[in-house]
Amino acid sequence: MPSSASRRGFAVAAAGVAVVLIAGTAVWVSRADAPAPQGVSVARPLPATAAASPAASVMPSISAAASASSLASSPPAAVAETGWIPVDDAAWDAQVAAFRSTKADPAGDAGNLPEFRADCQYSHRLPDDPIVAPGLPGASHMHSFVGNKAVDADTTAGDLMKFTATTCEPAVDHSAYWVPTLYEADTKKPVETTGFRVYYRSIRDNSTGIMPTPSGLRMIAGDAKKRVPTPRGAQGQFYCAFYGPGDVDGYARSDNGNWPICAKPASLHFMLQFPDCWDGKHLDSPNHKDHVAFGTNERCPAAHPVRIPAVTFDIAYGATGSKAGYYLSSDPTGKSASSMHGDAFLMWKTAAMNQRVRNCIAQRRTCDNDGYDPFSY
Repeated sequence: MPSSASRRGFAVAAAGVAVVLIAGTAVWVSRADAPAPQGVSVARPLPATAAASPAASVMPSISAAASASSLASSPPAAVAETGWIPVDDAAWDAQVAAFRSTKADPAGDAGNLPEFRADCQYSHRLPDDPIVAPGLPGASHMHSFVGNKAVDADTTAGDLMKFTATTCEPAVDHSAYWVPTLYEADTKKPVETTGFRVYYRSIRDNSTGIMPTPSGLRMIAGDAKKRVPTPRGAQGQFYCAFYGPGDVDGYARSDNGNWPICAKPASLHFMLQFPDCWDGKHLDSPNHKDHVAFGTNERCPAAHPVRIPAVTFDIAYGATGSKAGYYLSSDPTGKSASSMHGDAFLMWKTAAMNQRVRNCIAQRRTCDNDGYDPFSY
């Protein structure tokens, strides 16, 4: 992935975006329509959201155990059957209280892109999915995991806090992120990610009511069951990114038209955008989408009233394209990119998450992997 210095010129699009890297800087270009809001859920009353300017008191600490308790590692049978995973109200209320008392560092000369990030590397590959098929090893198509190194079908939020070795920087991000494995169509060899940047950002023109991501939140972006061609110009396709002028669609296409062929030194990239509003009640839902939704500049939907950082996957692959093309483990027959999707099982050290949201998103300032240094930009 490009260095932090080369990517500070990013301009944020609201949703559905791709990037062309030109002469050491990056320019966002539209690649898809903004994702439609997901389904509806009933929200419980929440503590009032924090104001943009923090209180002056010192942030209280929350233990790792308290953070992990926000997700039941062994949910009751009724919960497991319905797929709705409730938030631990006490843990969330404690995180809200801590966030309210978090003081922002001085804005200084930091950039004005409201985001922070984690840069991750490939960790391991398993036919497991602890969100869609928890406790069922081998029940999924093959996934490529980054972040927490201990993730398998049995992983719970408590495990993310107990086994904290990670391929991400910063190390305070204990989250797990995964996507379907990409394969070469002719050799059937896997093509793993060479860069996996996870942005936490505002995709709106203001940060009104922003709250931290709740510990243990799980969600999916994209549709693993989608089976439509992805020819040149299609929405939801892989694209080419590189230093120098060129075409994000590639100079040619694979034989089936679904995959771009990039001019070297370009390589294949994909971007996934997750929603920025949460129902405040559930850490997961039966389809892993109904507990979150997309908001607008004005507000979040009434059923999803809590504005949270929008997670964005910016993924690079060590491949330039070929006439034979590729396929995803989620659609080895159709060999299109339309089934591309991403899973996020989010768990940070609570104080680190709160401070980054306060410094970077509430203040609408640019942060890197180490968080926020007002004198480093």
